[in-house]
Amino acid sequence: PGTRESALLDPANTVQEAHAVLLAGGSAFGLEAAGGVVRYLEERGVGYDTGIAKVPIVPAAILFDLRVGGKPEVRPGADCGYRAAKRASSAPVQEGSVGAGAGATVGKLGAPDRAMRGGLGSAFAGQRDGLEVAALVAVNAVGDVVDPATGDVVAGTRTDDGRGLADARRLLRQGFAGRPIAGGNTTIGVVATNARLSKAQATKVARMAHDGIARAVYPAHTPYDGDTLFVLATGSLERPVTDADVLRLGALAADVVAESILRAVRLAQGIPGYPSVRDLESE
Repeated sequence: PGTRESALLDPANTVQEAHAVLLAGGSAFGLEAAGGVVRYLEERGVGYDTGIAKVPIVPAAILFDLRVGGKPEVRPGADCGYRAAKRASSAPVQEGSVGAGAGATVGKLGAPDRAMRGGLGSAFAGQRDGLEVAALVAVNAVGDVVDPATGDVVAGTRTDDGRGLADARRLLRQGFAGRPIAGGNTTIGVVATNARLSKAQATKVARMAHDGIARAVYPAHTPYDGDTLFVLATGSLERPVTDADVLRLGALAADVVAESILRAVRLAQGIPGYPSVRDLESE
């Protein structure tokens, strides 16, 4: 995975808070956008107090989309990160072919010209006792996107004529041995809850949240993917969190991650060479 500041999230390390999380395209170049978020937060006095200066903690993850659009020199930089931080709000997020999902694709087991559009998706789940969890996921997987409720392939590797779905499950069981570009695919996202979690509890929720990727992407967590999920706990729900709460949060996190993945591809817009779900449905 292409990440920044991820080592700080280890429960064994000192820092307890992240001040922002960045998801971006642009491969390793896109990590530069985190510098813009750091600058924005520093200007507002937000950061880890070292006694000398407040240092903003901004973990980040990127996905590889340089082959999409024909201009690999176009990628997010520090100015993009600064503007993204400045425009952040509590309004519903945009979904589909936007943000980190703007150049995302899925279904790359076959030839490059048989892939489809990935995207950015979000989902939310709330409980009667006030416990909440949500996800924002950018889907750029090597595998297909599958609806866990029906088992149907929603988006993925297309058939030779480009008009149907080949189904990665069938291809792999028949002995397909394609070799996708290593590092050219990944699903990255953020899971957020209003619970008050320790770093160890957040780590457990993150591990369970990855089940959502495995439900909605086939194959998932491959050698060609750098799947990464961050978990944030705002702590606005002040009551203590039990192990049973962590169980619920992890299960719900997997649910909203899977739903976010489905929304990402269903709301994506096709471009030449990379049709969307809606493009195939209209043929």
